[in-house]
Amino acid sequence: MTPLPPPLAFLLLTISLPSALSSTTTSSSLAKSAAAKSSPFYYDPTSRYPTPSTLLLRRDGGALPFLWRKWDRAKSLALLEQAVEDHNAEIVATSSNLVDSVSYRRCIALPLDDRLFDPPPGVFSHGHVDTGDKMSLSRNFWDAIARSKAEVPWLFEVSRVEGVTSPRVPLPPDEHHHPSSTTLSRAVGGAIDFRSPNNFVFLPRWMFKSLGLRPFDVVDVRLVTNTPPGSAVRLRPHTSKFLDIGNHQAVLETELKHYSALTLGSTIPFDYRGERYHFDVVDLRSAPRGERVNTAKVQDCDIAAEFVRARDQLKPKRKTKRKDE
Repeated sequence: MTPLPPPLAFLLLTISLPSALSSTTTSSSLAKSAAAKSSPFYYDPTSRYPTPSTLLLRRDGGALPFLWRKWDRAKSLALLEQAVEDHNAEIVATSSNLVDSVSYRRCIALPLDDRLFDPPPGVFSHGHVDTGDKMSLSRNFWDAIARSKAEVPWLFEVSRVEGVTSPRVPLPPDEHHHPSSTTLSRAVGGAIDFRSPNNFVFLPRWMFKSLGLRPFDVVDVRLVTNTPPGSAVRLRPHTSKFLDIGNHQAVLETELKHYSALTLGSTIPFDYRGERYHFDVVDLRSAPRGERVNTAKVQDCDIAAEFVRARDQLKPKRKTKRKDE
């Protein structure tokens, strides 16, 4: 057997030596992390998107530590995908019928990118990837629609999972979000396509913010057929500039067509003449009795939309100080 060339032998020794030296520390750290993180749906937050410039591309200490970190992140993501796959396999195996077996999935959430998901020109949703409620789903949800004979609009509920989804992302005060989004746990939307890989769902960015999600967070997605039709919605613009538009009511009616449903407590965006406007959904009523609901269909519904005072016109609440006698 011919000996290895010195450079190759040195490279193999450099790779294997840190692994051998750190085997004991690795086993103890794994034991601690297993005790602290009982959920298998865990992904190391230090490797989360979107920080490639500071985490994925750092080469402190040379190329080998960089490759080692890349390998560790890939392994963590593979374990996460396997945990989600195992959960969904159990759902399929224990479902009582075919419809139930394809109507619900636990998924890894990623943000929609208009460079990949924007429909071609001429399609209704073209240019509205971020200003609509459409999500990219896996093929099984199309099978669920066909088997259940669900009526249009096809709606899907995305929800945080207690004890599984990571803690909510703290949003800065100047970020466009509804104050109620700090507690919002579910949202409803439509489908832009059914070509997402199995166990993944791609969501519009406003839905990420409203649900306090990070990329690679685990959520539950299910086909819903009991969402009531909407009769009225009240929206709060973040800026009064939108109300200065001469035909702002017509703009609202046009842009609402890109939403299949609305969720109370969420913040939805519209685009008009190259500028983006944000609106809080502050009140939502269902037909025919006008009851206040958390979600309602707006597609193919005769819904009355009105504005309330813009956020920048609201007076800040005064804090009264109690004087000690």
